[in-house]
Amino acid sequence: MAQLLFITAHPNDHSTSYSMAVGKEFLDAYRAANPNDEIVELDLYKQNIPYIDADVFSGWGKLRSGSEFGQLSAEEKAKVGRLNELADQFTAADKYVFVTPMWNFSYPPIMKAYIDSICVAGKTFRYTENGPVGLLGGKKALHIQASGSVYTEGPMGDLEMAHRHLKVIMNFIGIPSLEALFVEGMAAAPDQAESIKEKAIQRARDMAQTY
Repeated sequence: MAQLLFITAHPNDHSTSYSMAVGKEFLDAYRAANPNDEIVELDLYKQNIPYIDADVFSGWGKLRSGSEFGQLSAEEKAKVGRLNELADQFTAADKYVFVTPMWNFSYPPIMKAYIDSICVAGKTFRYTENGPVGLLGGKKALHIQASGSVYTEGPMGDLEMAHRHLKVIMNFIGIPSLEALFVEGMAAAPDQAESIKEKAIQRARDMAQTY
C-alpha cells in the first residue's frame, strides 16, 4: 500500500477551476485503480501554512543554540511546530500530486509558502561537502497546472515559472522527475476551452491508471 499526498492550491473548486476539475478526475481514477492506497488530500487554502517570518527564524535560532522546544515563545512554537508537521507529512508520503493554476506566470503564493515548509535540511535534503543532496529518492511527483495562455511551446514558453520552479524543488529534495499535465490556452481560445478541458481530463484518467 502506498500513500498519495494530493496537494491543491486553488481557492475555487472543480466546478469553476480547470486545474481542480482535471485534478478531481485524476484523483477519482487513481482511487478506482488503487483501492488499497491511502490518499491524503491537502487543500492549502484550508490549511495553516505559516510563512517563514521573524518568529520562525527566531525559533529556529533558539533550537540551533540548544534551547528546548518548550522554551520557545507561543508564536515561535505555533509556527515552528506547524512547519515541522507539514514537513513530516510530506516525507511520509510515497507519491505527490500538485494541482495549481498559473497566476502571473507562477503559482499562488500559498503554494510557495508550502514549498518553503517542506524544504528542510535533515528531512528532505542534507548538506554535504559536495553540496546539498536530496533525501526523497524513490518517490514520484505529478504537477497538474492550468493556464489561460499556452506556455509549453511558442513565444510565451520562457515566461512559465511555476512548473519550472517546482521541477527544481523536486530535484533538490531527491525526486528525479516531475511529470506534468498542462491544461492551457482556454483564455486564448475560449471557443475551444471545453475541448481543451475534456482532452486534459481524459489524459488525467489515463495517467492515473499507471501512476
